[in-house]
Parts: sequence; C-alpha cells; structure tokens
Amino acid sequence: MRFMVMVKATKDSEAGVMPTQEEFAEMGAFNEALVKAGVMEAGEGLHPSSRGARVAFSGKQRSVINGPFSETKELVAGFWIWKCDSLQDAIEWVKKCPNPMRTDSEIEIRQIFSAEDFGDALTPELREQEERLRKEVQSRAG
Repeated sequence: MRFMVMVKATKDSEAGVMPTQEEFAEMGAFNEALVKAGVMEAGEGLHPSSRGARVAFSGKQRSVINGPFSETKELVAGFWIWKCDSLQDAIEWVKKCPNPMRTDSEIEIRQIFSAEDFGDALTPELREQEERLRKEVQSRAG
C-alpha cells in the first residue's frame, strides 16, 4: 500500500520560518531510516501558501485564488510518499518522526488509490494508459 503522509502547516511554516541545521539533521536521519527500510518513495517541503494559488472549478468556469490562505490548520507544509504494509505500519513510522515543527504539529496519513480500487470503471485500456504514463514519468525522473 502507498500512503501520502502530510505535514500540516503552522503559523511559522506559513511565515517562511526555515528549519535550523539541527532540525534538518534530525529529519535527515529519519528520512535515511525510511529509505533504508524501503518505505520512502518521495518527500518534499512546500513553500508557504503566500507563494501559491488555488484554482476553483464551477462547471466550465475556472477562478484563480492567490495565496496566502487563511486556514493554516488545513494547509500542507510538506509531504512524503511511503510504501507500507498497512495504515498501522505508516502510523508507527510517523510516531518515530521528529516533530516537524517547533510548536505543536500534526501529520496526516492518507492511503493512495491503486488501480484495483477503481474496479470496472478503470477499463483495460485506461489501465494500460495509466501504466504507460507512470513509466514515462519514472523514465523522466531517472
């Protein structure tokens, strides 16, 4: 199973406060453990929402909403993509994580859909397209 593990934003992360050298080292050691265990597939920090935008959809209309966004507790400051045997396994890894923020913080774990989750709606042709696109993305990254 694959999971997106999201570090929720705080007032500090939204203000652009960067981690200290010690905090980088501590998180680096955790990331190294994830990689050595074959869990981590990707992971990145995100700039504050003041440097981002949202696009709202209403039928054929598109509206752009520029950041910053007011609800800090709903924002994501960073993420990982992990491969774990279960949600409980992902939870256990998160419990080993150093606090990603200097204040109280929260990490959300969500399972990523796999092709099997879509049943008959994902036809063989659509599955083939999905696999082709995945391989193309991987070849560009490598």
